Amino acid sequence: MTEVAQNAPSAAVNMAELAGKYLTFVLANEEYGIEILHAQEIIGMVSVTPVPRTPEFVRGVINLRGKVIPTVDLRRKFGMDTVEDTERTCIVVVQVEGRGQKMTIGFVVDEVSEVLDIAAQDIEAPPSFGAGLDTSYILGMAKTKDSVKILIDIDKVLATEEIGQIQENV
Repeated sequence: MTEVAQNAPSAAVNMAELAGKYLTFVLANEEYGIEILHAQEIIGMVSVTPVPRTPEFVRGVINLRGKVIPTVDLRRKFGMDTVEDTERTCIVVVQVEGRGQKMTIGFVVDEVSEVLDIAAQDIEAPPSFGAGLDTSYILGMAKTKDSVKILIDIDKVLATEEIGQIQENV
């Protein structure tokens, strides 16, 4: 019981640290958010060049103003059914930390919603799904109006090994 009491204040501190601006987007009718500071830009879908021998969640690469950017399909990464791209499908270009260096990656999402300012009192810790499910990339659950948005740590969506595979193949 003492252990729980000792952990409670640190959880409150963590939720307070999560407060701020988030770019929200939709995947399979669920809303997610990433810290706005990670987002470099949002672009409409462009031609993606497939790269052989990359993980199945990697769509390929895009040419963004002369720079080759690896592109990850978040639906595939999260194990969701794939769907045809629509006029709302877009690429969120972000900076991720991996192998001790920053890397620019594009994440394909169904659509971008908005930028929200989320207060600490509106964020709860992620639910526990048991030991068999890795949810380390989930920062918390944000309660907004009548919905819940899943706040994700974009640096943890891809494992270090996966970032290494992308760097080696792209």
